[in-house]
Amino acid sequence: LEMFLAVSFVVSFLFCGTGTAIRYEPNWKSIDSRPLPEWYDQAKFGIFIHWGVFSVPSFGSEWFWWFWEKEKMKPYVEFMQNNYPPDFKYQDFAPQFTAEFFDAKEWTDILASSGAKYVVLTTKHHEGFTLWGSKNSWNWNAVDVGPKRDLVDEVVTAVRANGDLRVGLYHSLFEWFNPLYKADAANVFTTNYFPTMKTLPELYELILKYKPEVLWSDGDGDAPDTYWNSTGFLAWLYNDSPVRDTVVTNDRWGYGSICTHGGFYTGIDRYIPEHPIKHKWENCMTIDIRSWGYRRNAPLSDYLSIEQLVAILVKTVSLGGNLLMNIGPTHDGRIAPIFEERLRQMGMWLKVNGEAIYNTTTWRAQNDTITPNLWYTFKPQGKSIFAILLEWPVNGSVILSEPVVTQGHTQVELLGYRDLQWEPLKPSGLRVLLPQLSFRQIPCQWAWTLKLTGAS
Repeated sequence: LEMFLAVSFVVSFLFCGTGTAIRYEPNWKSIDSRPLPEWYDQAKFGIFIHWGVFSVPSFGSEWFWWFWEKEKMKPYVEFMQNNYPPDFKYQDFAPQFTAEFFDAKEWTDILASSGAKYVVLTTKHHEGFTLWGSKNSWNWNAVDVGPKRDLVDEVVTAVRANGDLRVGLYHSLFEWFNPLYKADAANVFTTNYFPTMKTLPELYELILKYKPEVLWSDGDGDAPDTYWNSTGFLAWLYNDSPVRDTVVTNDRWGYGSICTHGGFYTGIDRYIPEHPIKHKWENCMTIDIRSWGYRRNAPLSDYLSIEQLVAILVKTVSLGGNLLMNIGPTHDGRIAPIFEERLRQMGMWLKVNGEAIYNTTTWRAQNDTITPNLWYTFKPQGKSIFAILLEWPVNGSVILSEPVVTQGHTQVELLGYRDLQWEPLKPSGLRVLLPQLSFRQIPCQWAWTLKLTGAS
């Protein structure tokens, strides 16, 4: 512990004098007072990538090791009995994590085509295997075994070269079967061997080496934030780290911190509050509804359709959140066609409707009280109201009950098409007359946006 504190002091000293004017103290009151960097709220949409040794069995879930060895769930036990020798261990999957088809530039081209503004890569999941050559994960990392490559560096380099994407890194605080963590847990976390010798050195290394602008922490292992020294690390991150002015963090920094502390809230996975909340939040969800990692046996019905994904994005942004949409690459480094298709489809939609998503805020109403499946966003810069229709009305018109309009002043535009005619309603609202469009004329296939200017 003394050695670690000494290293922390040296790191802080090296960056002293270049930090922000405000110095954050290692307590939650101070840490939580840090303003969220503007870029994150403006971005609205990011891509999550779950990739690791669990991508080799690619069966059931990225929690394969835990469900097989700890919980001994029948499908996992039978899968191993039917396909692997009796003495096969989870560690034996690591050499098969080959990544021979992995091309970071190709990945980045696909990710950027989605219209996302940031990418969050799992650098280490709860299994403990690191996608970079962590000095604290000897022979259980992608440089020592498997690909024999620094996968984190390749992704970070390619994403940064794109120019339109920001780099985010996911890191699990705990590891299911690490002996140091198990020893601390047995001591009811009165000892802190694991965070001192493993978690915190890895976090410092990730920040100093890769300089991410999103640090996505996960898995507190039921240990309190004091065990992880979360506030101490975050004070350094916000005061003296090379990304102190731009980095954003989430709320998973110890037992009880979710939706209580951190840069943005994540709640439970697939988190969407019923109403807008004052604190920024993120909806992290996955295209494969049953797993974050790749599954070879996933049926088509387990993948969300593009219509469903667009609806989730629209609802999330209307309520003030960001959407972090997950894909799971294969063990050999491919983004499966089903994921690539969904990403490119989302990008096609955002090319037409992105004005209603990026740089927007919540409006005074989120959905319409008369017309179902209609969500509002607002852009303060142009005082524009956006009404996003998840279904195309069959009667040739749509009622917007919430906006206050003025004839001769209010204009209504169908994004990707042109201005539309409308008529006022009493006591408020308007009826927008929709054009009869051919398949080639319709600006997009899945959801449609009306832009209102001169309305309130």
